[in-house]
Amino acid sequence: MLVDLPVRDVMNTPARTVTAETAIVDAAARLRDEGIGSLVVQSGGETVGIITESDIVAVTAAEGDTRALTVGDVMSTALVTIGPDATVEDAVERLRTHGIKKLPVVGDGALVGVVTTTDISNYLPHFAHPRPTTEAQTQRTRFRRPDTSYERDGWEFESYGVADGIDVGDHVRFSKTLDQDDVEAFAEASGDTNRLHLDDTFAEGTRFGRRIVHGTLVSGIISAALARLPGLTIYISQEVSYRGPVDIGERVTAHCEVVEQITDDRFRLTTAVDDSEGNSVVEGTAVVISDPIPESA
Repeated sequence: MLVDLPVRDVMNTPARTVTAETAIVDAAARLRDEGIGSLVVQSGGETVGIITESDIVAVTAAEGDTRALTVGDVMSTALVTIGPDATVEDAVERLRTHGIKKLPVVGDGALVGVVTTTDISNYLPHFAHPRPTTEAQTQRTRFRRPDTSYERDGWEFESYGVADGIDVGDHVRFSKTLDQDDVEAFAEASGDTNRLHLDDTFAEGTRFGRRIVHGTLVSGIISAALARLPGLTIYISQEVSYRGPVDIGERVTAHCEVVEQITDDRFRLTTAVDDSEGNSVVEGTAVVISDPIPESA
């Protein structure tokens, strides 16, 4: 599980650097040849700016003799940085607040790396597909599927959409308590007998200090929610990031919303699981096929 993942664990290092005196055409050649998106500008051992692919494109489109320009002429000097011990969530907030895609990482006054939106999306897939607020969501009506005939006491769900398939704006939630029996049954069915989930004494010595629910079992609640969307939902892919542990006996709630229609029958959804206090413990995205429910149902 991801627990306060530090920037140093996801950043690119060493950072690629350039001087302000470098010709802009040479900087462009480096970006191309090294397959990178930015160069951090340094002067006298200090970080003074950054130049990106977007800066190069803007220069190329400008009028006049752009080949005579240097990095110092076009670099961004309103530099936003972050420390290596900051969390990935801190980096996400800084990138979004400043509307940028790359953050030089500076520790003890020295440049130690660069972290980008692409780096972060590898660990937090939901960052690449932020949850939108859709007008269509307010137009959905509650819908109970005719084929959800296997409900149990203590399970709760609400599905909002239409009866003949799913559409952008449809959403669903599913809640259940993940108890000791669930953990033991999952360990047996999956073969995941990690003692963190099964052995109190062992778990006390871990970073969590107690036994917790398998992360895959927690994210499996997303699948339970998707099964309650209108139509027959078939998984194509699921990306998840684990943001915190779930205690045994905790009640969790999965939330899924259709945010994009990719083809006639393929859809992208945002997915999340919250604990009983409303804290997000799993986030991600899914792609599904939506088939019609068989007539026999």
